Amino acid sequence: MQTVFRTGLLGAASLLWALSTHALTATPDPVEQRLLAHIDRQEDAALDLLIRSVNMNSGTMNLSGVRAVGELFGEAFAREGFAVEWIDGAGFQRAGHLVARHTGAEARRKVLLIGHLDTVFEPDSPFQRFTRIDEHHATGPGIADMKGGNVIMLQALAALRVTGALERLDVTVVLTGDEELSGKPLAQSKQALVDAARHADIALGFENGDGDYRTANVARRGSVAWQLRVTGVPAHSSQVFREDIGSGAIYEAARILNAFHDDSVLRNEQYLTFNPGRIAGGTTLRDEPAENTTSAYGKSNVVAESALVDGDIRALSTEQLVRARARMQAIVAEHLPHTSAAITFDEGYPPMAPSAGNQRLLALYSEVSEDLGFGPVTAVNPLRAGAADIAFAAAHVDMALDGLGMSGTEGHTVNETGYLPALTLQAKRAAVLLYRLGLE
Repeated sequence: MQTVFRTGLLGAASLLWALSTHALTATPDPVEQRLLAHIDRQEDAALDLLIRSVNMNSGTMNLSGVRAVGELFGEAFAREGFAVEWIDGAGFQRAGHLVARHTGAEARRKVLLIGHLDTVFEPDSPFQRFTRIDEHHATGPGIADMKGGNVIMLQALAALRVTGALERLDVTVVLTGDEELSGKPLAQSKQALVDAARHADIALGFENGDGDYRTANVARRGSVAWQLRVTGVPAHSSQVFREDIGSGAIYEAARILNAFHDDSVLRNEQYLTFNPGRIAGGTTLRDEPAENTTSAYGKSNVVAESALVDGDIRALSTEQLVRARARMQAIVAEHLPHTSAAITFDEGYPPMAPSAGNQRLLALYSEVSEDLGFGPVTAVNPLRAGAADIAFAAAHVDMALDGLGMSGTEGHTVNETGYLPALTLQAKRAAVLLYRLGLE
């Protein structure tokens, strides 16, 4: 969700080099060798599934399209012996979620794997098809965010099944249908994900993370929307600032936003950001939240009666969010004469706070990567990452790690690009990580 746009990340040449010339730094045990070999054999099938899924429009509000992609992946998981269930989304105005489960006969670990079926590209978008750029690159709606990640987790699980290693794991897969535009109420929209997390010990997310196969997410900032509504006394503009009229709604909105921007308490909070994304002011306003539009009527010779600002706030922990909300509310309360203002905060994505467990899981993943000759994996700076569904699971498990999906760039744009060789690389890492977790 809301992938940060990036350019100049991992180049094709260096990625290909890593895939074609790596040397194992630790000899895999026989099971690990079989995992790797199976993934290599399934490379063409994995690419075919990716292309088929990308070519099926599944913009969040294309409910039938999301369900169709869910059926495609549901059939694939069923072929691997998973019990597949579709959670209907009518109660939260979305298509729903795919849940797939497998409980191994010798299960030692309960693992939740997280992906999503929807994209930001609705049927009216001009961006609809998988297009090969060259041998190692392709564009397509959702190729990296995150249909590639769904294919990667399926590859890893298929390899584990073939080797028998899947029997050491209790696995739940949740592919949500509304990650890009969550249904409401949020508690109902995310219930399947939270329930699966409460059952699990470990959560792994297959978003494309920072767009680079050398990184993963041990933390993600939460994303909460806020709205500021301001009122003033309407009057002829020649009377603005008069003792009984005051400055009007637009000046008060400007004062508040400037105070947010310059406040030392807010600006000194590491990883905290707060952004006004839309503003309107005048005599009358017409707000259309579902369409993200606000229209205003007003004249230059009239003191503004109303102003509205929509924005978001991103924090790394619940405690940081609480502090920031309190400070913003205090600033809003310091009204200019004859104005009033109120700020409200919507429900949103909670933070995935960094933890010792998450760091340990990253260390295990990096060790796997180095043993396979792919080099170390480092943590993404939370300022570089958007919100994601794993945030709803992270508080309920011992360890969580995200960004295990397909490498890519330009997410949420018609230039979204995936690095095709990463399908194999990431699947191998995920399979060996899951295998080693099952041995613990």
